[in-house]
Amino acid sequence: MTNNDILRRIRFIKDFNDQEVIEIFSLGMLEVNRETISKWLKKDDHPDYVFINDKDFSSFLAGLIIKLRGRKNDEKIIIEEKLTNNIILRKLTIAFSIKSEEVIDILKLSNFRLGKSELSAFFRKPTHKNYRDCKSQILRNFLKGLQIRDCGEISIKD
Repeated sequence: MTNNDILRRIRFIKDFNDQEVIEIFSLGMLEVNRETISKWLKKDDHPDYVFINDKDFSSFLAGLIIKLRGRKNDEKIIIEEKLTNNIILRKLTIAFSIKSEEVIDILKLSNFRLGKSELSAFFRKPTHKNYRDCKSQILRNFLKGLQIRDCGEISIKD
């Protein structure tokens, strides 16, 4: 999955309009305009499509956490230069206030089974012996399950 795919899905799930997406980026310390957002939201084969890099998408995720959970006192905003699916999954669970057991239930909604130990491996440090890379399939099914849970429907092609 690309950062653009994830951005499109989150926008759909939360029904954010362009102005709300711009606000989220702003909360994540990145100023963007409607034209840039529009290019990021285009399908990959559209001539105006622009790929959103990891640093910019990390700003969106940081802003999403602040928008959905609020800012804590003296909280430092962390913007990663390089994102992995593990980091994206962790930030999404934080933003949506989802506990580990709920992640497993959300994955079940998209007919994907995952055990607790497999899930916990995604949240470990990369240097830990039981660390496991989160594959795009898992992230895709998590977003699909979130969409089913929050919207009750599927309309974005997988």
